[in-house]
Amino acid sequence: MMRLFLGCLLFLSFFRVSSQEAVFSIDTLHIKVDSLYREDQFYIGVNYNSLINKPAGVSQNKISFGFSGGFLRDMPLNKRRTFAIAPGFGFSFNNYIQDMAIVGSNQEPIYGVIPSTVYFDKNRFEQLRLEVPIEVRWRNSTPATYQFFRIYGGFKVSYLLADKSVYDDGIEKIVIKNNNDFNEFLYGVYISMGYSAFNLQVYYGLNSFFKSSAQINSERIYMNALSLGLIYYIL
Repeated sequence: MMRLFLGCLLFLSFFRVSSQEAVFSIDTLHIKVDSLYREDQFYIGVNYNSLINKPAGVSQNKISFGFSGGFLRDMPLNKRRTFAIAPGFGFSFNNYIQDMAIVGSNQEPIYGVIPSTVYFDKNRFEQLRLEVPIEVRWRNSTPATYQFFRIYGGFKVSYLLADKSVYDDGIEKIVIKNNNDFNEFLYGVYISMGYSAFNLQVYYGLNSFFKSSAQINSERIYMNALSLGLIYYIL
């Protein structure tokens, strides 16, 4: 009886070891490669904002930052999946520090260049926007490579969700929200390029922040954005 018990125990031990070896060989020798992979479907970025086509006398004397983040649906166009298009959506917050004061009210804002002899503590406008980008993409990635070169170019439309301008000269503080003179829709082009996760991005706005109703001395304010920043792609 004891011999039968020991024989069964040895048989079961041998069967278990054999099974473990079989599982080990499957896991290690048959590694699946996802040939239908998608790249760079989430992004976050930080950028420096510059204003161009400014009214005469307006300048930027401090650094203006912006932040963005969102999702892009990668849709490869060739078998190697090195070319793709990627529509998406996201949000951006941008701050513009300069010396064009916005006073009055949100219904009747008044614009003027702050003289260099006038002291002021704060003067800026900021915007929160919903963004809808679409990219044309090239990269030299493979299913097993997580670091690669990329060049992405795109077109972006954004819709204004919230805005605020602040003028503070130490004596009076004027805050205007929901300024009717801001364009609800902005659109522009951009290009991103780099290696691995971090990439340089340049954006150029094709239309003005302001509607034709925004004027200084009866001249329309036509300011648009030029942004330079870093964008970080995830997954």
